[in-house]
Amino acid sequence: MSTLSQCHRIVVKIGSSTLTHDEGHLNLRRIEALAKTLSDLKNAGKQVILVSSGAVSAGVARLGTHRPTCTREKQAMAAVGQSELMKLYSRFFADYGHTVAQMLLTKDVIDNPERRAAAEDTFQTLLEMGCIPIVNENDSVSTLELNFGGNDTLSAYVALVCHADLLINLSDVDGLFDRDPRRDPHAKLIPVVESLHDGVLAMAGGAGTDRGTGGMATKLTAARIALEAGIPMYILNGKDPHILYDLLDGKRVGTYFKAGNS
Repeated sequence: MSTLSQCHRIVVKIGSSTLTHDEGHLNLRRIEALAKTLSDLKNAGKQVILVSSGAVSAGVARLGTHRPTCTREKQAMAAVGQSELMKLYSRFFADYGHTVAQMLLTKDVIDNPERRAAAEDTFQTLLEMGCIPIVNENDSVSTLELNFGGNDTLSAYVALVCHADLLINLSDVDGLFDRDPRRDPHAKLIPVVESLHDGVLAMAGGAGTDRGTGGMATKLTAARIALEAGIPMYILNGKDPHILYDLLDGKRVGTYFKAGNS
């Protein structure tokens, strides 16, 4: 099983429901804990890329308005919230001695060979400079044809573009269960997934909260994209980012999706 100690370049994705309180406002303590933990991993010699949701939620909180009900409102909220989110990340990471860089992507960057190569070069250069790239979908200009369908899928493509050794999906659940743990208290966590067969895919459900756009189905889609490229993936509960230390220590947490001989 791959652990953080065996991996050099790691993509970590965190979703809106994990970054925010139930009321929708950003969870500052959790964001700071994430920045501290990722900074510590970088101090330990890891290269870290963060894929962060939360722009729309941050925009809603900043403007004190309702959740967007149409694409135009969502794009406007994302434009406001993305700057708020990056301001927080920049401040928290700077407190621990690290510089962040913003990368906003749309699907055409992945689909177009020249633009993809440019993105690969940018990621590589930023990592060589010691920066922590923070990636989000460019929601303010994204259209149906250009979007990824959520940051779970985006994180898998980022792992491909960055040639990552490991993808970690920090979610609001402990991992993949054989049944929906929100509805069935007897649901059992699946520690290792050897292959994404139909039985595994059938365990997926919808989005867990109204603040997130993903769910287990999109996480399994991300796993499929990553595994096909030979990149293993974890789903972990991100309510305490210190869980990443457990991986560093080789402990068994969350659900591990095995890629090839990993």
